[in-house]
Amino acid sequence: MELNTIESHDIGTAPEHVASPAPAAKKVFVKTYGCQMNVYDSQRMTDALAADGYVATDAVEDADLVLLNTCHIREKAAEKVYSELGRIRDMKAERAETGRELLIGVAGCVAQAEGAEIIRRAPAVDLVIGPQTYHRLPDVLARVRGGEKIVETDYAIEDKFEHLPQPKRAELAKRGVTAFLTVQEGCDKFCTFCVVPYTRGSEVSRPVAQIVAEAERLAEAGVREVTLLGQNVNAWHGEGENGEEWGLGRLLFRLAEIPGLARLRYTTSHPRDMDDELIAAHRDLPALMPYLHLPVQSGSDRILKAMNRRHTARDYLALIDRIRAARGDIAMSGDFIVGFPDETEADFEATLKLVREVNYASAFTFKYSPRPGTPGAEMDGHVSEAVKDERLQRLQALINEQQKAFIFSLVGRTVGTLIEKPGRRPGQIVGRSPWLQPVIVDDKAGGIGDIIDVRITKTGPNSLFAELA
Repeated sequence: MELNTIESHDIGTAPEHVASPAPAAKKVFVKTYGCQMNVYDSQRMTDALAADGYVATDAVEDADLVLLNTCHIREKAAEKVYSELGRIRDMKAERAETGRELLIGVAGCVAQAEGAEIIRRAPAVDLVIGPQTYHRLPDVLARVRGGEKIVETDYAIEDKFEHLPQPKRAELAKRGVTAFLTVQEGCDKFCTFCVVPYTRGSEVSRPVAQIVAEAERLAEAGVREVTLLGQNVNAWHGEGENGEEWGLGRLLFRLAEIPGLARLRYTTSHPRDMDDELIAAHRDLPALMPYLHLPVQSGSDRILKAMNRRHTARDYLALIDRIRAARGDIAMSGDFIVGFPDETEADFEATLKLVREVNYASAFTFKYSPRPGTPGAEMDGHVSEAVKDERLQRLQALINEQQKAFIFSLVGRTVGTLIEKPGRRPGQIVGRSPWLQPVIVDDKAGGIGDIIDVRITKTGPNSLFAELA
């Protein structure tokens, strides 16, 4: 372990021409749990801390500050955080014996949901900061170093994006040729299974000028593909360049005008916010990749109503038909929850029926787990774990079958591939297909950041193999 201390021996008086060594930079280790928005938030927290003299490290043992950026979606999420905090507490105690400080912070949705309870249960924690206030990190850390324990989970009045320092171009370039860009936060849908409205707050949309400026900085640093993020991203309605309100479809067209930015994606969407303008963007905008994550959660109208999804299975299927009519090669992805309270076998069979009708390229499947404070947690008729397990296995088997069929359908096709990084083996590079699969190709085919046409020759367990077309 590097302690950054001077050895304990008499060094005498330094000659006047020898400068005193500069103080070692403070190091921050950020562990990210959960969704892409947390990945983006972790990067922006790192940017905020860079202005406070911190440099990022991938080695927790080297860190002066450890931040856990947490997610509250999964079952027992908070307990996993407390378990991790126990390990870091021991590290903090070891540091104290050598006279070296280690600060511990908890950020993200568990921080927002648990607040001061985190410090009560884990007294080694120095600060708790919610996802709407992480732009205040430097000020919070100054107070922590003054001896305070800080819980900063009130929703900020100010726009955090306006107060975040911009990362240097070299830092952006290090992050690669793809990037996330949060355009919308929070959710007003209040699905009865979901904690997001309580941890992320109501829907807020960033203005067009702010988003375009960030996207331009990314493109100038070599980013070729940007994924727009939001808890309910297609509900984005931001102030446009002339003061009028824009929708997501119009924003995508504007971003496609940025030089160097060749690919656009967005996630996660709600079926009720998929408007005509956004569907037209899929039809008319070559930069918008033909892959759409559109969660439905269940194929049963009775369960959809209990979930407060405010659409029916028929509504969803009709929407899929409209999207596919606009873009024939689009691949669909989705989310499904099995075992929601009072779900019967007939309800579950309706979900399987919908999956067969849509024919997904990929999907995420989950067992329902009650989130404290949500209406679903208070409902009667909770399904047994054994039944949830059995249904999840059946649903996942069907999804796996569809996913394999989609991947095999790509063999022999020529597809545009964005080269992202060197491969694991010498002589290989790895790109990404329009449908998000990793594509492995000979490193002579192109350089990182290039978009090349390749012919898919075979499939692996999780990747495609290709040759230059």
